[in-house]
Amino acid sequence: MHTLRLFASGQLQVPATTAWYLSDLGEFRGKQELYTRQSPQRLKALREHALIESAVSSNRIEGVAVKVSRVRELLVAPKPLFRDRDEEEVRGYRDALAWIHAQAADIAVTEATIKQLHGLTRGQIWDAGQYKEKDGDIIERYADGRERVRFKTVPEAETPRHMAALVSDWDAGLDQRWAPPLLLLAAFNLDFLCIHPFRDGNGRVSRLLWLLQSYHLGYEVGRYISLERLVEQNKERYYETLEQSSQGWHEGKHDPWPFINYVLSILKSAYREFEERVGQTGAPRGSKRELVLASIERLTAVPGKGFAISALEQSCPGVSRDMVRRVLREQQAAGLLVCRGRGPAAVWKKKG
Repeated sequence: MHTLRLFASGQLQVPATTAWYLSDLGEFRGKQELYTRQSPQRLKALREHALIESAVSSNRIEGVAVKVSRVRELLVAPKPLFRDRDEEEVRGYRDALAWIHAQAADIAVTEATIKQLHGLTRGQIWDAGQYKEKDGDIIERYADGRERVRFKTVPEAETPRHMAALVSDWDAGLDQRWAPPLLLLAAFNLDFLCIHPFRDGNGRVSRLLWLLQSYHLGYEVGRYISLERLVEQNKERYYETLEQSSQGWHEGKHDPWPFINYVLSILKSAYREFEERVGQTGAPRGSKRELVLASIERLTAVPGKGFAISALEQSCPGVSRDMVRRVLREQQAAGLLVCRGRGPAAVWKKKG
């Protein structure tokens, strides 16, 4: 049974932890308009950076990656020339994001929209925008090449029926107030991933729908802070909670709260970061430099942990290599960072 139907039947009671997330997110949403009145320069830089980060991170979660040196040309140029399918898919995700950011209010959550988002993210592949034609389980692949079946998805023959019901339940849930809207958003995301309607690309479409539905509910932080990048940074927890919440899904005996709380935690983290970036009223530093500094803070958040310059460049895909290196030199000269080693193997750490 779909999680949305469990809300409709009254079988789910909201845990205290979830209620706490909802309260915090309600407060952040109330402050949202105040934050978006801050420095236009800073907000513009955040929008541009979030768009690039989201396209890169959401694809990288699924094992689709492009070289750092190609990111800016690929995602900023009006009509880039693709070197391979990975580049085409990353650019397609970026175009889907741009569509949502520009026209979210006019994009209804329908099966046609879902298929269009899939088509954008899959490029010219033969089944882009089409539901799967064969049964396919969710396979978890490990770095050493091992695989395991994590979840048996809805059979191909039943997929259209389940997708029609999911979209219908989303509309009914909002209209009839089955639960707080953010809980319906997270439940929709869980159900979509369990149905697994496409042969490939389901994770990417789910994150685009997450963004679109957030807009519809008035939570617009994804315009400025990449939700996909936060999911990538917490990827292990993403797969862990998805596995926990999908067990027993077909029988309606699953526990959706681990995954729902995960979705809410990502939104809360995004708002916290947004507040840190624009909540101060002081004059902003250079926007690109600020983004590099913020990435350094994230990479050194664990005491004693260092990072390679390649990792910093990867976390700042919209910033030039020269700017990244300039900020590192500034931080080193100020005695805030130290560099151990030389060349690509060098590790940067906070001093002290």
